[in-house]
Amino acid sequence: MFLLSRLFLFLTQTAEERQKTRNDAYLSEATDLYDLEFRMRKLDREAAVVQPSWQAAR
Repeated sequence: MFLLSRLFLFLTQTAEERQKTRNDAYLSEATDLYDLEFRMRKLDREAAVVQPSWQAAR
């Protein structure tokens, strides 16, 4: 039953929603403030590589 519910969620969520869920889970695993800031910077760098800021304005 768990597998069916996960499959249903996967099929009904957009790619952006799934990415946000993964990012939130990743950030929630931070052990302290330094780790949280490190993880936030890492996600920001990865987002900049995926879509450079000069392309986001289009």
